Amino acid sequence: MLAMNYRGPYRVRAEHKPDPVIEHPGDAIVRVTRSCICGSDLHLYHGLVPDTRVGHTFGHEFIGVVEEVGSGVQHLKVGQKVLVPFNLFCGSCFFCDRELYGNCHNTNPQATAVGGIYGYSHTAGGYDGGQAELVRVPMADVGPMVIPDDIHDDDAVLLTDAVPTGYQAAEMGDIKEGDTVVVFGAGPVGIFAAKSAWLMGAGRVIVVDHVEYRLEFVKRYAQCEVVNFKEVQDMALHIKKMTDWLGADVCIDAVGCEASGSAMQTITGRWTMMQAGAATVLHWCINSVRKGGNVSIVGVYGPTFNAVPIGNALNKGLTLRMNQASVKRHLPRLIEHIRAGRLNPKEIITHRVPLEEVSDAYHIFSGKLDNCIKTILIPPNANQVKAVSASALH
Repeated sequence: MLAMNYRGPYRVRAEHKPDPVIEHPGDAIVRVTRSCICGSDLHLYHGLVPDTRVGHTFGHEFIGVVEEVGSGVQHLKVGQKVLVPFNLFCGSCFFCDRELYGNCHNTNPQATAVGGIYGYSHTAGGYDGGQAELVRVPMADVGPMVIPDDIHDDDAVLLTDAVPTGYQAAEMGDIKEGDTVVVFGAGPVGIFAAKSAWLMGAGRVIVVDHVEYRLEFVKRYAQCEVVNFKEVQDMALHIKKMTDWLGADVCIDAVGCEASGSAMQTITGRWTMMQAGAATVLHWCINSVRKGGNVSIVGVYGPTFNAVPIGNALNKGLTLRMNQASVKRHLPRLIEHIRAGRLNPKEIITHRVPLEEVSDAYHIFSGKLDNCIKTILIPPNANQVKAVSASALH
């Protein structure tokens, strides 16, 4: 099969690899029809996750058609079109019982925090991802969801991560009617967090970034206010000026370890890796939110320490919530929002690139070239893959 192959920082290519096989009775093999490049993939691409091994295939956002199932799979059938949540989970451990699917204890047992994630290095279990023609899907009766006939494939692939992560970011902010919500980051997750904040009752939504075309996009898509942090001398002071000197009710970190905006954070967190990424946005969130406010973190950081102003958080009485999104928990509600027209995820897709050109796709997405918001990778012959209607199998 053709698959994205990691060769080292800033070096990826499309190469032929052996087809995945059924390794456990609960496995399925899915023929991929669409996959995405995520902002989190860039942390691997840029070499910020040190255990990313040469030969690894990235990609935790993908949909496809079931090509083969193991002898123990009972609920998934060959020919079904499925979306596969980015987190692998068993569905029955202590954490899965509490719908904390991103913390599954059985899919990444050597880790103390995150569960298994497709295509996200050995930190997250070492599973190959979906930027390929085929992918092995463990625990196939638990994770994948059959795509309803009335849900467009482009919407479905964004339901594997970007939409539910943005939605959970807003949910963890515990937004009350009329709240002012500040979202740091105008990438896909930040865009969906801003859109979701309105669904949860926000009275005002402000998005902060420094890339003008992204700010223009989110302003149109999420009907929000925007701030270019390059035009601001002191972010916390600026947000307080915008909010009658109280601060925002909720701040959301949708950026993570590669944040710009602080030379010192960039040096210690991105260049020398003395901390788990640049904690610039964590500082902005804690210092920009009002006393007694909420900070929600979905931006990805590494496993080592970060220099975070935890004393300010304590003295301000803040609530900090963070986690990987529990994708499957959110899917019924998000599908309802799509059907009602309140969400239109596929509108953020700006680039469709053949899998054979994955190196160029990463260069465009990483460099924020050509007004790129979200990139979809299309495997060879994906349009010829035949799927059985979801309704026909009930």
